[in-house]
Amino acid sequence: MTDEQPSLEPVPEPAGPFDWHKVLDVDELPEGRVTTVTVGRRSLAVSNYVDGDGNGGYGAIDNHCPHQGGPLGEGSIEQGWLRCSWHGYDYSPCNGRSPGAHGDGVDAFAVESRDDGVYVALPPEHDRERTVSDVLVETMVNWGVTNVFGMVGHSNLGFADAMREAEQRGDLRYFGIRHEGAASFAASAYGKLTNELAACFAIAGPGSTNLLTGLYDAQVDRAPILAISGQVPSKVKGRGAFQDVDLEGAFADVSRFSERVLSGSDHAELMSVACKTALVGRDVAHLILPDEVQTERSDAEPGGPMGRVADRQISPPVDALAAAVEMIKGSTRPMIIVGDGARDDMAEVTALAEQIGAPVATTFKGKGAISDHHELGCGVLGRSGTPIASWFMNEADLLIVFGASFSNHTGIATYKPVIQVDFDAMALGRFDAVDVPLLGHAAVTSRLMAEAVGDDHGCVDHRPEVAERWAIWQQEKASRRADDRDEGINAATLFDVMSRTADDDAVLCVDVGNNTYSFGRYFEVTHQSVLMSGYLGSIGFGFPAAMGAWAAVGGERQIIGVSGDAGFGQYAMEITTAVKYSMNITHVIMNNSELGKISKEQRAAELDVWQTSVHNPSFGEFAQLCGAWGARVTKPAQLESALSAALVHDGPAIVEVMTDALLV
Repeated sequence: MTDEQPSLEPVPEPAGPFDWHKVLDVDELPEGRVTTVTVGRRSLAVSNYVDGDGNGGYGAIDNHCPHQGGPLGEGSIEQGWLRCSWHGYDYSPCNGRSPGAHGDGVDAFAVESRDDGVYVALPPEHDRERTVSDVLVETMVNWGVTNVFGMVGHSNLGFADAMREAEQRGDLRYFGIRHEGAASFAASAYGKLTNELAACFAIAGPGSTNLLTGLYDAQVDRAPILAISGQVPSKVKGRGAFQDVDLEGAFADVSRFSERVLSGSDHAELMSVACKTALVGRDVAHLILPDEVQTERSDAEPGGPMGRVADRQISPPVDALAAAVEMIKGSTRPMIIVGDGARDDMAEVTALAEQIGAPVATTFKGKGAISDHHELGCGVLGRSGTPIASWFMNEADLLIVFGASFSNHTGIATYKPVIQVDFDAMALGRFDAVDVPLLGHAAVTSRLMAEAVGDDHGCVDHRPEVAERWAIWQQEKASRRADDRDEGINAATLFDVMSRTADDDAVLCVDVGNNTYSFGRYFEVTHQSVLMSGYLGSIGFGFPAAMGAWAAVGGERQIIGVSGDAGFGQYAMEITTAVKYSMNITHVIMNNSELGKISKEQRAAELDVWQTSVHNPSFGEFAQLCGAWGARVTKPAQLESALSAALVHDGPAIVEVMTDALLV
C-alpha cells in the first residue's frame, strides 16, 4: 500500500456523444465500498470512496484490471485507493490513475450525484464485431447443427456469444445443462434418432473431459456428434495454467477428427471438415478453441455442405448379389435379422420378407424397426429378446442380415449360412466370416433381391408359425404378470401397461441394467423408435437421451424414458434442465433400491451379493420439488392411470414405479 493519496480530480464529460446512465439509487452503496455495475454490455467499478483526509464522492472506472482483467468491482477501498482483489494493484476510484510512476491506469467516466441517484456518462457502445466464432457457428448451422447442449464458462465465452447471436436470429437452439456428460449423451441420442448432427459444448479442462463418456457412446454406436471445447489462452498453454489439459491427447482415441483452431486457420474449412467427418463417418468430430482465437475479428464467409456430400444409396456388386439370390432361392426356412443400421430402410426389407414369407427379428438396438404386431415380426433376438426370435433362428436354414453388427449379446448364429448386407465395408464379416458379404445400401439391396428372386423360390410361408409362437409367448407373459412376492411390481406388468399407453410413434429412450433387458423382452413395439447406449452400455444414458430426443422431435412425437433408480441417479438434476426448457418428457423410473443387474451377475458367478444396494429419495416427490410432475406407483392397479396422467402433462413428468428386483 502506497502512502500517496489518490488523485480525486473528477473526470470531465466526454467530448464526443454520450448518454447519462443511472447506476445506483441514493444511499444504495455504503461509504467506502465499491461494486460492479453493468450498463448494456459494459462492466463498471462504481465506488463511494473516502480518502485518508475524509474527502470523497462517487467514481466510475472500467471494471477490468489491466493486468489479468480482474473485476475491480470486487476489490476494496483502502485509504482512498481502489485495490484489485486479484493481485493488489491500486487505482484512483475517481479517475482510474495508478500511484507514482505506474502508467497502467484504467479508463474512467464522468459521474453525477443527483437527487434520485448516481449517474455515469458513457459514450455509445461499439457495434459488435464479427469474429472467428461467428464464422464457425454459421458454418456448423449450414451443416445442419441447430441444437447445442452444453455449459457456458470462462474459456468458451467468445463462442458462446456467437451462439447467442445465432439463437437470436433463430438459427439454433441452445440448452444449458447441469453436467457436460448429459450434454454429450443428449447429442449422441439426437444423432442416433435422426442421423443428423447435434453439438455438445464445454470449457477447457474438466468441462471437456466430462464429455468423454457420451462421446464414446456415440463413437461405438456409430452416431454423428460434434464436440466443441474451449481452451486456455495460447500464451499459457502447456505451462501448467489453470484448467490447462492436453485436450488433443484426451480426445485422440474418442474422435475421428480433432483439431485445434489457430489464428491463421481456415476457420470455416475446419468446421466443415469436422461436420463432414461426423456425418459421413458416423463418428465423433472435435474442435478445440483457444480463448483468444474465439474473439478475433474475421470477415471470412462461412462454409457448408453444398457439393461435399454424395448420395450413399449404393448398389451391391452384381456377382455378390447373384450369389445371395441363389442362396435365397435354395433355402426353405430363411430368416431376416435387422439391426439399427437398416432402421430407415424397413419398407423395402419388409417387402422382401413378405414376398418370401420369412420371419423378421431385430437386434436389441434395432428394436422397433418392425412391429411386433406384423404377421412376420418376431421381436428381439438375443439376451434382451423373445423366445420367438430365438426359435426361428434355431430353425432357419439361411440368415439374411441387414445393418447388424453381430454383437455377442445378439448371438446371431454364424454357424448357419449367412448373407450380410451393410454399407460399411468394415462391418462385413466383422467378427466371423460370412457366406456372402454384400456391400450395399439396405433398401437398394433388398429391393434388388426381391426383383431377382421373384416367385422362383422354395421358401416356406412362416406367417402361421409366427402367430403360433406369439400365442405361446403371450401365454407365458400373462403367467409372469401374475407373479407377486409382495416386494414390488414385476417388469412384465409394467411393460404390458406401457405397451398399451405409449403412442405408436413414440421415441423410447432406455438406460442400462435389468430395466433395459426387461424392456427388450416385454415391451411390444408398433412403430416406436428405441434409443439406447448399445455397445458402451453406459448407465445414466436414459434421461439425457430423452432430452436429446425431445430436441429432435419433441413437438411431433411422444418422448418416453426408462431408467432404473441407479441410472436415473447419475444425471438426476437434469430434471431441472427439462423443467427450464419445458421439455415434454415422461420418464419411468424402476425403483428397487438396488443395482439389480449386478446383484444378478454376482449370484450367477456364485458370489455373495455385495454393495449393490442404493439409497434413494422419493423420485416422485423429488420431481415435484424440481418443478416437474411426479408420482410414485406402488400397486399394479395404479400404473395405467399414472402413466396416462404423466403422458398428457405438458412438461417433464416422472413416474416412479416400485419394482421387484427379482421379477425381471
